[in-house]
Amino acid sequence: MNHIEQKVFDNAAPLVEKLDFKLIEVAFVKEGKDRFLRLYLDKKGGITLEDCAAASEVVSEKLDELEIIKGAYFLDVSSPGAERPIKNDDDLELTMDNGIYVKTYQQINGEKEWTGVLKSYDEDTVTVEYKDKAKKKTISIERKKIATLRKAVLI
Repeated sequence: MNHIEQKVFDNAAPLVEKLDFKLIEVAFVKEGKDRFLRLYLDKKGGITLEDCAAASEVVSEKLDELEIIKGAYFLDVSSPGAERPIKNDDDLELTMDNGIYVKTYQQINGEKEWTGVLKSYDEDTVTVEYKDKAKKKTISIERKKIATLRKAVLI
């Protein structure tokens, strides 16, 4: 994170937390002649368009007041994506009882991939409830064996 992104993050995070959202990431980028400040938010159950609008309003006011960014830019507040990577325990907490995709480095019980519902996690393991044909099963996977961990949309 560069200096501007860090300063925006530090000032915007407490504002969006008051709305019960979590600020996941800040990106300040130039695309052509335009500059964009992108804030990615999440919450348990996911972010809605109305959530983004509410956060945009409070963050925009604060950023205008602080003048962190000189000159014109576009503020873009959105969800980080329905199937974004899970990077830390905060992301896992927001994913509890929601869809998750896990891929391991090596097979466990003949499988390397599971898509299901995150039931629990701790320092060492992630527990997923998934369907094997029509039967629900649960597997606890050691975190050190996980190659890919991301949110998943369950159908």
